[in-house]
Amino acid sequence: MKKGVTFVMGGCRSGKSSFALDQANRIEKKNKVFIATSVPTDIEMEKRVEKHQKERGEDWITIEEAVKIHEKINEFSSKAGVILVDCLTLWTSNLLFHSYDHNQIKGAIQDLENSLEQCKCPVFLVSNEVGMGIVPENMLARQFRDVAGLVNQRIAKTADKVVMMFAGIDHQIKPKL
Repeated sequence: MKKGVTFVMGGCRSGKSSFALDQANRIEKKNKVFIATSVPTDIEMEKRVEKHQKERGEDWITIEEAVKIHEKINEFSSKAGVILVDCLTLWTSNLLFHSYDHNQIKGAIQDLENSLEQCKCPVFLVSNEVGMGIVPENMLARQFRDVAGLVNQRIAKTADKVVMMFAGIDHQIKPKL
């Protein structure tokens, strides 16, 4: 099986997480590592996390890491059969929450790119496309949109395969078919 990086993007509720999970499960039946970037801050988010854990099943090892996801990819690269990171949008939010400045964000993206290039197993990354809507009204929302766009561009460039999800339908956009 070719090792590689698959980047799955789409809008909210587009089916991107389900698609990435299905594809990862097709590659590997054991030694599956899920890197969760979510930091539940309320009951509704906790319930979402529980639902996703049940959907994955017990054969996935879940690693919670809000910021240093590259370190977890490096740590599990040679032990895992497949790694799934969900999601880079929350990771972006976490970087901003931890007061990362522009240079620190670029460094964090570079660290992630380096870990992906050196990873010894297939990796799936999930992210929201947040730049297709209106221009946000406030500065923080515009900053988030801009950083999320930068993350998505850089990871799409690094990835071997990029899939865009629309209404549960996958469209491969890299490499072009």
